[in-house]
Amino acid sequence: MEQESQNLKEDMEKKQGAEANSFVQKEVPNLDFILDIPLEISVELGRTKMLISELLQLGQGSVIELSKLAGEPLEVFVNQKLVARGEVVVVNEKFGVRLTDIISPTERVKQLGG
Repeated sequence: MEQESQNLKEDMEKKQGAEANSFVQKEVPNLDFILDIPLEISVELGRTKMLISELLQLGQGSVIELSKLAGEPLEVFVNQKLVARGEVVVVNEKFGVRLTDIISPTERVKQLGG
């Protein structure tokens, strides 16, 4: 009797699993079409503010001091929304960013509110 109960339970679990898979295949749209949508990715080194008069005085060799300290994580944006933080690396003589922190989906949703 106990074996029959166990078999019945296993059959029910298999049936529920098959139904769930069927639901996912039928109800959740195939999202492959969005994989080719281009996104703008930018990395912010830092920011500063200056007066127009200061801007007009800039010339070749001028140095603009930024708000971030050397070694501080850079912010990575996708379509102008913060998604990660990272550190500068060099890849084949080009700059790159090694991601050190991914912004949680909850935090990203909070950004949308302003």
